[in-house]
Amino acid sequence: MASTSRLDNNKVCCYAHPESPLIEDYRAGDMICSECGLVVGDRVIDVGSEWRTFSNEKSGVDPSRVGGPENPLLSGGDLSTIIGPGTGSASFDAFGAPKYQNRRTMSSSDRSLISAFKEISSMADRINLPKTIVDRANNLFKQVHDGKNLKGRSNDAKASACLYIACRQEGVPRTFKEICAVSKISKKEIGRCFKLTLKALETSVDLITTADFMCRFCANLDLPNMVQRAATHIAKKAVEMDIVPGRSPISVAAAAIYMASQASEHKRSQKEIGDIAGVADVTIRQSYKLMYPHAAKLFPEHFEFTTPIDQLPQM
Repeated sequence: MASTSRLDNNKVCCYAHPESPLIEDYRAGDMICSECGLVVGDRVIDVGSEWRTFSNEKSGVDPSRVGGPENPLLSGGDLSTIIGPGTGSASFDAFGAPKYQNRRTMSSSDRSLISAFKEISSMADRINLPKTIVDRANNLFKQVHDGKNLKGRSNDAKASACLYIACRQEGVPRTFKEICAVSKISKKEIGRCFKLTLKALETSVDLITTADFMCRFCANLDLPNMVQRAATHIAKKAVEMDIVPGRSPISVAAAAIYMASQASEHKRSQKEIGDIAGVADVTIRQSYKLMYPHAAKLFPEHFEFTTPIDQLPQM
């Protein structure tokens, strides 16, 4: 029986064969020594799935009665009762309204959190962000929500700001325009919530650089690695030489891509680059004008020119 077993370092094992593996009998709930057949443990709780569901089943009904994984971000440990949709006539009253509602079984705080988490996940899916960023954004929103520091701001605005901060902190920054494109909130309101969230959480984000966007912009423009490396070098040298003072990294990156593409055989117009980078054509032209007089110093040494520097477009 279980009393004949021995506990070594919180490990259940057979007293006669401590190194032998144990066989678990799921039907009887016993743990049996594989050497001598001794029942080492009995009444073991099976933590496996209650039912098996196969992908080719067309019923669409999940027979499992266990809930989803615990969510530590919710105040009740995600153990609140969720009533599923009614299927029989007993689930509805004489007017056709459901008799049982989920609203009474969940606190308003958890409802707002779940709504914000869904919004963050939806925005992340639309711009192909990984789950690590979603998790960080959810944690940031939970801290802001619990601190009650941003009263009067909508949950969607706070969720958008938290997603923007999570991208910056994870090293894959997105522009305000990219977040605004998948959100219901204006760029100005996201910017306000961004500053208030950083102040409330007493945290910071790294400054964005041209290299943070270069790889993604060039990939979306179908530019080869040679042009991407040249554009990265041009933008880096322009910043080091202080040629583009006061210009945002996004506009500098866009101008560098334009210059590198015009010098190669893979030419892209200002409008194509502006649509991908989210900047206006005139913004690219202004940065390009500052960089053009120093073009000979900006290009890498081994760049293969299709169009010589003196024949590059002059703005």
